[in-house]
This record gives sequence, structure tokens and C-alpha cells, in this order.
Amino acid sequence: MENKFNLTLKQNRFLTKKNLVNMVYSNSKFEGVNTTLPQTKTIIDGMSVAGVSIDDIQIIINLKKGLEFVLSHSEPFRLDICRQINRIVAAEDALVPGQIRTGSVQIGGVQYVPPVPEASNVKSAIQEIMGDDQTATEKALQIMYEIMRQQIFWDGNKRTAILSANYILINAGAGIVNINENQLETFNTLLANYDETGDLQAIMQWTYDNCLYGIEFQ
Repeated sequence: MENKFNLTLKQNRFLTKKNLVNMVYSNSKFEGVNTTLPQTKTIIDGMSVAGVSIDDIQIIINLKKGLEFVLSHSEPFRLDICRQINRIVAAEDALVPGQIRTGSVQIGGVQYVPPVPEASNVKSAIQEIMGDDQTATEKALQIMYEIMRQQIFWDGNKRTAILSANYILINAGAGIVNINENQLETFNTLLANYDETGDLQAIMQWTYDNCLYGIEFQ
């Protein structure tokens, strides 16, 4: 799985900033936020929007803050970075934001129950993936879906996973990943299958084919 894009860090950050509103809008849909794209932009710009709940506004603001964190850091991805992203995006949602889950949870609609994670095992798994001889795109998508399936945090796992994947992609100049609202039905079907089987191939390939974006130079 080759990198689809080969950008400089400056180019990739430019790409992300140009798509920040769309990325926040898409990621907010994982939490059932029903704002329109113009409403999302208005909230990101710091203005109020009538009829939008405080909880939904906070999710949008925290996603913006999470992407700003991703854009302002370039050290190698590790568990501490992942925890910081969760601390930001799930600040009002999680039982303990930024902390590895210490109790049982269930994933709706599937039989698979993720085990209670051990911080040392999560750290080792991330180090192993990041140390593998594979492309940044493969590393980013593997870590993204590992976080989602294992539910390593109390809440905000999808948001944390996608921002973590973008952290890896951006700092490697490999573009950005974004799952838009029109893709959610297919995504949820593939994710449920991955949760049940642990087979990553189908959802990885679909994401690679449909959800990666970059800059095409003439």
C-alpha cells in the first residue's frame, strides 16, 4: 500500500488547514452532531448558532482544537500523542479524558467485546506499528482502526483514531484521511465486519481507495 501523496510538511499542513472545516464537520457526525457545514464553519469561527445544543457546539470546538494540536506538533507518533488528542477531543465526553480505559465497554451492533486494555500493551502495539517497514499510509490506517476496534479510551475513540491517523499522514506528507457523511453507511458496515472478524484488509482497502486526499500537482 504505497503513499498516495508525497507532499512537504508545509504543503500537507496547508492542505489540512484548507479542509479543516470539512474534517471537523465529518468527524462530528460520528457523535450524531446534526449541524450543517455552514453552521459548523460559523461555530469554528467563534460565533453562536441558534438551535444548536451546547454539547454539539463543544464537540465541534474540541475537534477544531484537536486538529490545531495535530497541525502544531511534529514529533514521532506515540501513545502520549494519542492520549493528548483524546484529552482534547473527548474533554467533555470521556469518563477520564486522555486515560486508557480501565473498565468494560461494548460496541453497539456487534458481538465482539473489546478487552480492557493494558497501557503497556497499547504502547507496545503503537511502537511496533510505527517501527514496521511500511508506508506512513499503512501505519496511519492500521493505528486508526486498532484504536477503534480496541476502544482504548473511555470515549471519543473514532475522533481520536482519525486525528491520530492524520497526525501520522500529515507529518509524513502523505495527505489526509476523511470519512464524509455520505460514506458513513459503507464505513459502518465495514467497521462492524472488522470488529467481528479482526480482518483489516477490506476496510483498509476501502479507506485507501475512497478516503485519502492530497494535492495533485500539474
